[in-house]
Amino acid sequence: MRVLIIEDEAQLREQLAARLRAEGYAVDAAANGRDGAYLGAEYPIDVAVVDLGLPDQPGTEVIKGWRARGLKFPILILTARGRWEDKVAGLEIGADDYLVKPFQSEELVARLRALVRRAAGWTDSKLRCGPFVLNTAAKELAVDGAPVEITAFEYKVLEYLMLHSGRVVSKSELTDHLYEDDADRDSNVLEVIIGRLRRKLDPARILNPVETARGQGYRFRFERSASQDGAR
Repeated sequence: MRVLIIEDEAQLREQLAARLRAEGYAVDAAANGRDGAYLGAEYPIDVAVVDLGLPDQPGTEVIKGWRARGLKFPILILTARGRWEDKVAGLEIGADDYLVKPFQSEELVARLRALVRRAAGWTDSKLRCGPFVLNTAAKELAVDGAPVEITAFEYKVLEYLMLHSGRVVSKSELTDHLYEDDADRDSNVLEVIIGRLRRKLDPARILNPVETARGQGYRFRFERSASQDGAR
């Protein structure tokens, strides 16, 4: 998943970026509203963290600009303690959630996970598709109830495919959402990861959970369980 952080306080911005990278996110960061507004409009962002008290351009104006352009990725706003007016203003113009400073990074991570899931139409932290269950809170995979070990990058690829189960995801979309811009993007590496996932998910080669749509990309063939459908 790709997250954008707009925060003018350098120490907090760097701490959040480090924590979210450790959680497996690709991170874009900006120290002011103008640069952040550009990144959100031009990059394939999955979720954004926006401080409302930015020095050059208020966070509310950044959010207004994105929503006016039809950008629908979820937004978590950061506000100063006691500024309830800011929270209301942010939510009314299109933000999806808020945190009051100071806060625990664990809470921010949990809220971002929930926002990403809801944006994709999921209502539970466990993604259930046929016999496959991906626990996004614990980052654990089970197949027919049995745990299956996967690497951190395998998890990132599988999470994205399962969040968008039933839909063809192109290689470029996957790499855009999994890698930062300065990362070495090798499509052969992605093919290797997909191959390893197939062997781990379906060692008997019966279920074929990850299909290749020739010339288009990959699709997680098993769609979500009916009990987990959310409003899109």
